[in-house]
Parts: sequence; C-alpha cells; structure tokens
Amino acid sequence: MSDALRARVVNEFHTRFGAAPEFVARAPGRVNLIGDHTDYNDGFVLPMAIDRAVWIAFRSRTDGEVVVHSLDFGDVAEFDVQGELSHSTGWQEYVRGVAWALADAGSTLHGWEGVAAGDVPLGAGLSSSAALELATARVFASASSVPWAAPRMALLAQRAENRWVGVNCGIMDQLISAAGVAGHALLIDCRSLATRAVVVPHDAAVVVLDTATRRGLVDSEYNERRERCEAAARYFGVKALRDVDDTMFNARADGLDDVTRRRARHVIGENLRTRLAAAALERGDVKTVGRLMDESHASLRDDFAVSRRELDVMVTIAREHDGCYGARMTGAGFGGCAVALVRRDAADAFARDTAQRYERAVGLVPAVYVCAASAGASVEPA
Repeated sequence: MSDALRARVVNEFHTRFGAAPEFVARAPGRVNLIGDHTDYNDGFVLPMAIDRAVWIAFRSRTDGEVVVHSLDFGDVAEFDVQGELSHSTGWQEYVRGVAWALADAGSTLHGWEGVAAGDVPLGAGLSSSAALELATARVFASASSVPWAAPRMALLAQRAENRWVGVNCGIMDQLISAAGVAGHALLIDCRSLATRAVVVPHDAAVVVLDTATRRGLVDSEYNERRERCEAAARYFGVKALRDVDDTMFNARADGLDDVTRRRARHVIGENLRTRLAAAALERGDVKTVGRLMDESHASLRDDFAVSRRELDVMVTIAREHDGCYGARMTGAGFGGCAVALVRRDAADAFARDTAQRYERAVGLVPAVYVCAASAGASVEPA
C-alpha cells in the first residue's frame, strides 16, 4: 500500500500543479505495544512505527503561501506562514499548528504546495494526527532549510497538538513517528526523551485489531484522566507519577479518593510493566511480553476505565486463539484498536479467525492489520 500511496500523491501533484513535485515526505502511524497513559506522566512507553503512513508530495515556494490538497478529506488548506495564522477546522488544524509551532520557536518559514494522503485509519488510536504533523514538519524543514532533529521536531509537533489543536497528549505519538527504527519497537523515556531500539523477534508478529469504534480525544474524557494524574502527583509531592514507586504508593494511597487512587495505580504499574516488557522482548521472551500485555489491558479497563465493551470482546477473542501470546487495547482508549502479539506462522489465520468471531459477537466489521515495524519520518527526492 505504501508504494501505491507514494505514487498516488506524486501523480496527483502533477495533475493539480502541472509539474512534478520536488520531494516526497512520509511519516508513519504507530501502535503502542504497552505503556498507555504513561507518556504525559513522564513515564515509559514501548511503541513501534507501523507500515502505514501519511505521504506528502510537495515543492517549495519563494513566498509564504502554503497550499495543501488532502486526498483523504477532499479539501484544500491555504494559508500564509509569513502572516498571522488563524485557526481552521479538522485536518487543517494539524498543518497550521505545526507551522505555528515552528514559527513560534524561531524558524523562518517559506511556503510550499503539496498533495497529501495516508492509510493510517482515522480515530483508531494509531496516531493519524501525529503522522500528519510529522509529515508536515518534514515538509517545512525541507522547504525552509530548518535542521531536522527528531526529538526537537517531535516536541514541536506535540506543542502544536497541545496548544493549537487543544489535545493534551504526551510525547509518545510524535516521537515514535519522528524516530522509529525499522524492525524495532522503541522504549521511550518520556521525561528525558532517551530512546532504546528493541528488536521485535522475527518469529513474532504484531497484529492491530481495529474494532470499528471511534472516539474524538478533544471531546472525550482524556483530558480529565490527565488532570487526575496531575492531582495524584501533587498529593505525593512529586513532579509526575513516574516518580512514585510501589512502596510510596502503598504507604500513602489511602489518602486519595477512590477514582484518583485507581488512576494513579494504573500509571505506576504500567511504567513497571513497560520496562519489564522491553527487557523480555530483547531476550526474545514473547510469552512474558504477552502476559504483561494482558495485565496492561486489565489495568486500563478496571483502574483507568478507558476501555469499552467492543475492545474487551476483541481482546478476549484474540487471547483465545492458539497463536496469541497476549492482547490489549492500545492508544488513549474509548474506542479504536487492540493490539496482539502472535506467532508469525499463525498471523494470517489469527487475523482471519479473530475478525470473523468479533463480527459475529458484536455486529461490527473490524479491520485487521498484520504490521511491520517501520522507520520514522523521512523525506526523499520525488
């Protein structure tokens, strides 16, 4: 699909602008193997960039005009980066937000014109927004001769989503899209932004299970969960829940109200599970990784309360397959995707059987992707 999408944006650019593009930028979506709602608590996450991405074919302009045709939305974004940026709606906000964040950080921006398309499912918890942000950042960096440093660009893209779009996401989505390593997951310390590439064993496959349910983060309870975590950190007298270990939590947690206590318990346990999973993956112990994924889902469902019936059904069905090591909901929750770690030789049968059983159980047709770990954002001559 990636080669076809690349060709599509190049061909559409030629049709719309009457000439070939100069470059093509690409930024991947991601699936998080374990470590959800830990990133904005300065904790640990273990995502991998997937072989689904946003592509932008573009050429530079000498003025400040930006003109972007989205093939996915059938819409055009037009604005002047050398003027005062104003808010728009929908997908355009992510493009404008990246321009705002770069300019606000001191970059002198030039315009460009392009055609964008992607195959990261929207609203599924696979970070379609981060993929668009980092592809856009790659374009601006190329068109405006801004040096590319993955951690800095990830931080600026995160700032665009936090301050311009209005979603208080952590750094994970942007950093894995910017800095992913082919064939590997990435253990990310969300405080220091240090990363460690962790190889995904060849005999294991990562399967994304899209439940065909959707959520919108701006309108969901995501921001409320973050506020609970921040309140818990203040109670413990630390900068973030990453700084609370089991001993401290068990000694003092009774002073928290029940809901805040359960939210904090998830984050503290998830940080430990994430580090243990990275170590197990490195030594090829996929059974332990699967067990930790199972424990993560229970915690997200019971303590953090961000699962829903369809996600729980999908995870249960996935685990019942002989080829499955473990499964969990992934992403912010309230809908979207689950992720399973399965035997590679069973991946196709697992995908088919799980999809059929889920459809019979809930009446929704899921999308199932056997994913490969891809590299992060890139730009190359068209």
